[in-house]
Amino acid sequence: MEVLDIRATNDTPKVLLDPENDIFEISGRSLPEDVVTFYQPVIDWLEEYKDSPNEFTEFVFKYIYFNTATSKLIQDILIKLEEIHEAGNKIQVIWFYEEDDEDMLDLGEEFSENVDIPFEIISF
Repeated sequence: MEVLDIRATNDTPKVLLDPENDIFEISGRSLPEDVVTFYQPVIDWLEEYKDSPNEFTEFVFKYIYFNTATSKLIQDILIKLEEIHEAGNKIQVIWFYEEDDEDMLDLGEEFSENVDIPFEIISF
């Protein structure tokens, strides 16, 4: 499966989905003008990955900030990961938040309650 590597900009996060090297990460700021267009390759990639996932997938979210529109797409990504988990594959979500960012901590907790997958929330 091909690597999905999207470089970060001031308004979009870095996305690196590299199953060969066990790297699954979205990090940075997410304020794209068209959030659906930006995240559609991620959703499509996960849909394809679902057919032959790694034995264990640790998916890292390390947002500094994201807008309300992004939160819907994060939920869509988590649903794809939940589908992979429900098919009997091991999934672990790691939600990083800056130590003093209570909002990002709260969002991580909300997302963790909305899906039935192992979810760890870690400050940095």
